[in-house]
Amino acid sequence: MRAAIEAARAGLNVALVSKIYPVRSHSVAAQGGINAALKEADDWENHAFDTIKGSDYLGDQIAIETMCREAPGDIHELERMGAVFSRDADGNIAQRPFGGAGYPRACYLADRTGHTLVHLLYEQIIKYGVFIYDEWHVVSLVHEGGVARGVIALELKTGKLHRLHSKATIIATGGYGRIFTTTTNALSSTGDGMGFALDAGIELMDMEFVQFHPTTLKRTGILMTEGCRGEGGYLLNSEGVRFMEKYAPNAKELASRDVVSRAEQTELNEGRGIDGCILLDIRHLGKEKIMTKLSQIRDLSIQFAGVDPIEKPIPIRPGAHYSMGGIMVDQNGSTSMTGLFAAGEASCVSVHGANRLGGNSLLEAVVFGRRTGTEAARFCASNDYSPFPDSKLKEAGLMLGTLLNRTEGEDPAVLR
Repeated sequence: MRAAIEAARAGLNVALVSKIYPVRSHSVAAQGGINAALKEADDWENHAFDTIKGSDYLGDQIAIETMCREAPGDIHELERMGAVFSRDADGNIAQRPFGGAGYPRACYLADRTGHTLVHLLYEQIIKYGVFIYDEWHVVSLVHEGGVARGVIALELKTGKLHRLHSKATIIATGGYGRIFTTTTNALSSTGDGMGFALDAGIELMDMEFVQFHPTTLKRTGILMTEGCRGEGGYLLNSEGVRFMEKYAPNAKELASRDVVSRAEQTELNEGRGIDGCILLDIRHLGKEKIMTKLSQIRDLSIQFAGVDPIEKPIPIRPGAHYSMGGIMVDQNGSTSMTGLFAAGEASCVSVHGANRLGGNSLLEAVVFGRRTGTEAARFCASNDYSPFPDSKLKEAGLMLGTLLNRTEGEDPAVLR
């Protein structure tokens, strides 16, 4: 949506194609915050260092510098669009501590940050006249001669296939978390965009790096935001011990996610878990703070774990959370195919390296979404339409017909 807004601002005719309604996008599940160095005691260099260190020094440091330098401007632009960020006592945007960060820099809207920003950006794409093909499932990326020509999509309501011809195509389909049994990802996060790119011979990058979030509900994998620990929550084992003091004596519960997840799994492996879980304890924060800053966490815990965190600790365990890898792009979202761009979790500009810091995913989507929209507009201004190959629609129909009518072979549900 951020890319669409920027392209529309440049005067392009923009359409957004989504297999689900845009405000059901999985970004609504991002709870804790979006990073930016806004306070005088903090600066972009601190943010960049924390990101580089958190990436196990495998992130692209030039891209990280770009993201961290441009973060404050993007946060203030979101605010001007209408994002009602939580405020501190002085009326400034409030910022909470997050794991791996040397300074509280996660701007937040209670524990509904992603939910609010998705709705905010949806308002903006309506404002800018972006046409929305919602519940249209893209089935193939159309390209010929190394040039992207658009997509073919299945209109779910009618079952009809449609050609969508474009000068530029941006893939922003999120990650592939659903390949794991326990994941925080929505049912829609199936890595479609990366699959289209791979089929088209486009390079993927960093695919071995998958982040496991330390705090997800056991049965459902629903996320319990890092904001719980940012506000002062503890992790306890079966002996009632705050075990993170042993694994990360300084950062404790606010160590990087990979560190905390491995620590939890070690506790479970060594028999100090409770029915396969660790406990997330926020009782000491008090009812007022929980109701004000972590109200959604309380609701989710009651509904899906039967536990009121005001009274009892929440049973949690690590779960697959984020795909650091994706379609290889440069800082402007360009892929190796002319006219094809990618942004967000589906892409890999490698700002996260081997481990993403909490609060940097929404930031990456906004910063590089904006930059990709700008680059797509620049591309369209200097290029003509490439013809849409007539055979591609028939090929897509044959592919779907073959899938639907197949009676032999392996069952994909069993494979999964």
